[in-house]
Amino acid sequence: MALTGIEIYKFLPKTNCKKCGFPTCLAFAMKVSQKGVDITVCPDLSPEAKEALEAAGRPPIRLVTIGGDKRKIEVGNEVVMFRHEKTFYHPTGLMVRIKDSAPAEAIAKVAGEVAGYSVERVGMELALDGLALENESKDAATFVACVEAVKSKADLPLVLMSSDPAAMGAALEKAADGKPLIYAATKDNWDKMAELALKHGCPLAVHEAAGLGELAQLVEQINGAGIEDIVIDPGAHGFAQSLATLTQLRRLALKKSFRPLGYPIITFPGESSDTVEAEAVLAAQHVAKYAGIVVLDHFSPSMAYPLLTLRLNIYTDPQKPIQLTPKIYEIGAPKPDSPVCVTTNFSLTYFSIAGELESSGYPSWLLVADTEGLSVLTAWAAGKFDAEKIAKTVKDFNIAESISHRSLIIPGRVAVLRGELEEELPDWKIMVGPPEAMDIGGYLKKMWSA
Repeated sequence: MALTGIEIYKFLPKTNCKKCGFPTCLAFAMKVSQKGVDITVCPDLSPEAKEALEAAGRPPIRLVTIGGDKRKIEVGNEVVMFRHEKTFYHPTGLMVRIKDSAPAEAIAKVAGEVAGYSVERVGMELALDGLALENESKDAATFVACVEAVKSKADLPLVLMSSDPAAMGAALEKAADGKPLIYAATKDNWDKMAELALKHGCPLAVHEAAGLGELAQLVEQINGAGIEDIVIDPGAHGFAQSLATLTQLRRLALKKSFRPLGYPIITFPGESSDTVEAEAVLAAQHVAKYAGIVVLDHFSPSMAYPLLTLRLNIYTDPQKPIQLTPKIYEIGAPKPDSPVCVTTNFSLTYFSIAGELESSGYPSWLLVADTEGLSVLTAWAAGKFDAEKIAKTVKDFNIAESISHRSLIIPGRVAVLRGELEEELPDWKIMVGPPEAMDIGGYLKKMWSA
């Protein structure tokens, strides 16, 4: 867990020398605890104190990166049990498993489909994160061929799955540059798998289903061999067992600071599901509680979209609303005589009015003001969506250059702004739209004329 300023202060020289730029050691410690400055700024910090601070300040769940610079997954580094306590930081990686025993055409097809799948929601592009390649054939050459086929179709982070160190080594010769996750070290092969992880600089998954004590012991052995980037698989199956096990792992890491199990978790919901529907539901549970990587055995847009949406909702900071970039949005193919509506940059507000404008049959210009992600009434009440803000938005984005009229439609809920806005924009006709977005079509039909 993060250290407090007082805890950090205990390690400092307490000389108040001001060499760090702060008047006292306590002031410096407080700033370090707030992540405002690095502890190494203190020139008189002893090596022992530095080492102790780094060890004490290590995140309870290690941050592990899978993939290269272009496309990567970061999992771990979570600090709370529930998102409303603060927030969750690193979204669960959603991956699809491909077995090397499948026909070459099927392997290429799935890899291409997963790589090409994306969907837009609330202004964000949602996509799956990678592929897990399993050496089901037990043949090294077949495994390598699968890796090469997938890499030619998809530039995605990979999990390489084999219990055979020789096959894993052959595959890593082709894929190590992408920093794949090696799955998995067990009590029978951990030493050889650790050697491969060290050689290629890749993260290593550790699998032990006998119990958390046995898993912790194996992790300590591997960590002692020099492996720091570890992902754990407790081998939990089913709804009840996986919920209990993953929750216990999270509690041990956060509440007890039990370092041997303070690592991201990987799960395989398809291994304990009889149907695709059951796999999807169990995967949803794992996203919520508390998997870092979920490997799916099936892929379809109808399965991926709900999971991506769920993940987006869970990993959205509850203290920060989802917001869009303030700018002019073209709904349909607006012309110079098309209507201009103004709204806030709260995503739900934007998509409500944008959807209704699109279905109304009236191509429109939608001018989105920066209200720090607040909805219309909330932003108005907070003084972030007033006449001055709207006028500034009109001028900053030069909407006048795109249209042949000077009419602006404001939301009906803030009709009170009309008079003030006419003073701010004396050359404009200010029109008060309907209170609800769903009525914009009928409103334009009755009231709009350029």
